[in-house]
Amino acid sequence: MSKIYASYNNIISSLGFDSETVVQNIHDENSGLRRIDDKDLLPSPFYSSIINTEDLAASFKQLNNKGQFTRLEKMMISSLSQVVKASKIPLTNRVGLIISTTKGNIDALNKNNGFQKERAYLSTLGKVIKETLGFKNDAIVVSNACVSGILSIAIAKRYINHGTYDDVFIVSGDMVSEFIVTGFNSFQALSDEPCKPYDKDRKGVNIGEVAASILITNTKKRLSKEAVAILGEGSCNDANHISGPSRTGEGLYRSVQSAFKEGNVTHTDIDYISAHGTATLFNDETESIAFNRLNLGKVPLNSLKGYFGHTLGASGLVETIVGMYSLQKNTLYTSLGFKEPGTSEPLNIITKTTPKQLNIFLKTASGFGGCNTAVVFQKIK
Repeated sequence: MSKIYASYNNIISSLGFDSETVVQNIHDENSGLRRIDDKDLLPSPFYSSIINTEDLAASFKQLNNKGQFTRLEKMMISSLSQVVKASKIPLTNRVGLIISTTKGNIDALNKNNGFQKERAYLSTLGKVIKETLGFKNDAIVVSNACVSGILSIAIAKRYINHGTYDDVFIVSGDMVSEFIVTGFNSFQALSDEPCKPYDKDRKGVNIGEVAASILITNTKKRLSKEAVAILGEGSCNDANHISGPSRTGEGLYRSVQSAFKEGNVTHTDIDYISAHGTATLFNDETESIAFNRLNLGKVPLNSLKGYFGHTLGASGLVETIVGMYSLQKNTLYTSLGFKEPGTSEPLNIITKTTPKQLNIFLKTASGFGGCNTAVVFQKIK
């Protein structure tokens, strides 16, 4: 099989509307989380990372698209447009489109939303993005809980290896809505302060929103400077519980094993881990167990939830993009919110932005229903 690369990319978030700006804010340890007091979303104040509406409108207006678009569609189209333009790849029938999201246009179901309820269908979201940007092939929608963003990279790689496409564009996004915020609050998983992944005083998640896009390609020509090779990937569902992870980390453990086997790497090759780290009691504990079973307990590790919150179907992709820049800039970024260890097994949490020669990183994600995905990326020499 030929090598597959992750290349041109874009992040739209509360920390900026391009990847370089976002990564610089992460380097400077600036969080996008803010205290939100909006009774239309939740009766009590909560912390979240929300894209500025005026900035989003201004960005989308520059594209001169005709018609009416939802907030999520504006986020996704604004992000993906930049990647398509930067790549200079003609959108032929050899180019695929993948959309990853957990809830899509869920707000279209709200009263007085202004859109038909059919706009909430994920297939409709795919059609809108396909037709607006001019893709020839129908969009493939990946909606597998919170592994959707990183799983989309694995799926794109497989399509290219099978010869279905030469290039695949991925756009991921989820937004902060009443449905999502109240849902996590009903699980008693929502923190009323900035989240603290892996910390002994962690209280739960902050929900955030981003749109992120990336090009997955089989050609080494015209790659972006931060491009990486995809060495291996694996996915496993432990089927433990609808919302609770396996207490032994079995699904995550097997996913990483599969990624290592395909990538022909071992735990000694991993320079750092971009982990899921939601700051819930069970997720962080599960990860500590799985990583130690894999002999990864001493590898530098961070969670980026302290910058964006948990961005659901986009989290795996946006965190992968930051990881690409981490390799390119040879820099480990702080895991915001962490002060004292709070897991039964030791983890080497990154507590200070640190220069370090980097070559390979592991990205992992876990989600409701027992889903787990792991992908290994390598700097291009």
